Amino acid sequence: MTDTPQSRAAPGWPRSVAALLNLAHAVDHMFLLIFAAAVGTIAAEFGFARWEDLMPYSVGAFFLFGIGSLPAGRLGDLWGRRAMMLVFFFGMGASALLASLTSGPWQMAAALTLLGAFAAIYHPVGIPMLVQHAANPGATIGFNGLVGNLGIAVAALVTGFLIKWIGWRAAFALPGLVCLACGVWFALACPPEREAPAKRKGGASVVLSRAALARAFLVMTIAAITASLLFNLTTNGNGRFLTERFRGVIEDPATLGMLLAAVYAVASIAQVVVGRLIDRYALKPLYFWIVIGQIPLLAAAAHADGWLLFVLLTASMAFIFGAIPFTDAMIVRYVDDRIRSRVAGMRLAVSFSISSTAVWLLGPAVKGMGFTAIFLIMAGIAAVTASMVFLLPSETGEGNVVNA
Repeated sequence: MTDTPQSRAAPGWPRSVAALLNLAHAVDHMFLLIFAAAVGTIAAEFGFARWEDLMPYSVGAFFLFGIGSLPAGRLGDLWGRRAMMLVFFFGMGASALLASLTSGPWQMAAALTLLGAFAAIYHPVGIPMLVQHAANPGATIGFNGLVGNLGIAVAALVTGFLIKWIGWRAAFALPGLVCLACGVWFALACPPEREAPAKRKGGASVVLSRAALARAFLVMTIAAITASLLFNLTTNGNGRFLTERFRGVIEDPATLGMLLAAVYAVASIAQVVVGRLIDRYALKPLYFWIVIGQIPLLAAAAHADGWLLFVLLTASMAFIFGAIPFTDAMIVRYVDDRIRSRVAGMRLAVSFSISSTAVWLLGPAVKGMGFTAIFLIMAGIAAVTASMVFLLPSETGEGNVVNA
């Protein structure tokens, strides 16, 4: 039988556990974007004249998604990653069911904020659990990223069809029930951990000096902030962007959902390609060129519409998604597994919390400036990311590596 990234990811775990850890990444991103995919319909039911006015009510979810990574990472290392993933599955499912029962904007805001708190668990806990013994961590992270971003595609596709056939409440309730079932499956399939990660023996694959490690952490955090801003602005705004730029060409929400799902599905393949490249080449130059590619594509998409926009948006998202594996790869390469969840949690708490402002500002910014200005601003953000990548330490530079 062929050895796959999933099977290499967690030797000793049943294959079903690795599959569920990958599936959890899809759940994480899908659930956070159901609201963005359904916001137009929900706004009309809640009495809002414009979807932009309801969008800020979701900011609590993305703020908790960020700041909650800090305690989640700490608990993952000190209490156990299996236990935290059980909290993730059951918490996400219950929160989605609560969102489906809301009847006003503040109830929805509370349900989404609770959802964001549970969603915070996955990145600092699920990914370190998946790669803790990976032979090829880049490929494992790349495959995991593909599955995660397919969750974004599923959010666009499934939400569009459920709204058309059943209603927006089903777009939360049905995935919530599936998530609860996955939690039961994970509890049965995943054996208890013998000891918490913090108590195990470990080591980093590339050992940097203390100063170089501090600089790498600072750069990866700042670059992650800018990258997360791009991710939040695009994934939360692309649905409405396509609706605006395809007006008169395609207006059926289910068909537009299929187009957006296709954008994300094609773009997600970039993570698999980049993941394999990470295992073969130095991180710094590879990361730089991936980020540079975002700038002209976002600038061109700002002025496009119709099918040309579809092509440019797909290419833009391929480069945006392609940049995602780098921060996780840096943590795997430079940080001991015994503290990996805590380090990831600190980085995510800062980057995701700050980037959550993008969700709060998206509706008012589109209302005031329009999507053309938003995409040009995103091209500028990509330029900032590229400048930060230059500051990463070289893995073989003098004074950086203590013991490779």
